[in-house]
Amino acid sequence: MQNRILSAAVALLATGGLTLALAASFPDPPKVSAPAEGTASVVLAGGCYWGMQGVFEHMKGVTNTVVGFSGGKKETAVYERVEEGDTNHAESIKITYDPSKTSLGEIYKVYFSAAHDPTTLNRQHYDVGTQYRSAIFYANDEQKKLAEEYIRDLNNAKVFKDPIVTQVVPLTGFYPAKSDHQHYLDKYPNQPYIAGVDIPLLHNFQQKYPDLYTKESK
Repeated sequence: MQNRILSAAVALLATGGLTLALAASFPDPPKVSAPAEGTASVVLAGGCYWGMQGVFEHMKGVTNTVVGFSGGKKETAVYERVEEGDTNHAESIKITYDPSKTSLGEIYKVYFSAAHDPTTLNRQHYDVGTQYRSAIFYANDEQKKLAEEYIRDLNNAKVFKDPIVTQVVPLTGFYPAKSDHQHYLDKYPNQPYIAGVDIPLLHNFQQKYPDLYTKESK
């Protein structure tokens, strides 16, 4: 954790901060079936899970967010071990939502357009390694089909300068991180890494999708 914070602080001092550039108009996802009753969940990865949680915990219709690890074994699902980059885990977030208030498609749209850069392979901002890869860990056919179709549509529309590298892979397990990593952005908003990397993601989401943003965090 200290290495991440230190490297970001140095980079921010050198560059003067982050510049986020996204398309002014972002395509909607393909249509899906009618909303289900109750709640649903999806596991996504895209760089620092603090930043991902900072975005989705403020999305209307989301009822809960938990950061953790996906893609590797339970025995190595510990932050200090995952940070070494050889466990096959990705820093991930489990998003639970109310399908009557938001949709899987809207979550994917925010994920691709405002929560991370889906075109950088095994890297987000100053974080480098497979643990920071872009991935959708699908739990059912609907999640898989919608992700694959949306990625195809976004690539065909050339929304990004480079092709999307997001993996669409089966969810084999999600292992929550320790409590001190949960809602880290809310706890330490002035920390150099959070202030320079993750807070801009939240502000970008708020400005780009004011109708989807809520002050209350989940």
